[in-house]
Amino acid sequence: MTLVKVNNPATRTFDGLLNDLFNDMPSAFGKTFREDVFNFPPVNITENATAYLIEVAAPGMEKTDFTLKLNGNLLTISGSKKEEVKEETAKSIRKEFSSKSFKRSFTVDEKIDAANIAAKYEQGILNVTLPKKEEVKPAAKEITIL
Repeated sequence: MTLVKVNNPATRTFDGLLNDLFNDMPSAFGKTFREDVFNFPPVNITENATAYLIEVAAPGMEKTDFTLKLNGNLLTISGSKKEEVKEETAKSIRKEFSSKSFKRSFTVDEKIDAANIAAKYEQGILNVTLPKKEEVKPAAKEITIL
């Protein structure tokens, strides 16, 4: 005799349903949900002694496809890749490539030197460098004794 266990949601306990909802759902709606539904490319943000570095993974694009704008303290990175229309003599059986656009915004604080923000696109990664401002240290003041 073979015992087959059926995973029927109707027979689950309330605790089991809540555990599945809060433990399994975030991983299911993680990266692919963010990228596919909201068109957000993955981003890495790192900090070193002199600057913050934002890395945006956007393969297949060119540097002319990106727009960076700083409006007040809001840095907006957007990209748009237009699909080229070409006549094909071959019949497409499956087409998964598509033109996508995205827009990401980041808040920039007063520690950033906004005048010297730089960006470079190479090997499918857009690197945006946000240099830190030099800290103004108060000058030492000698006090005379009267």
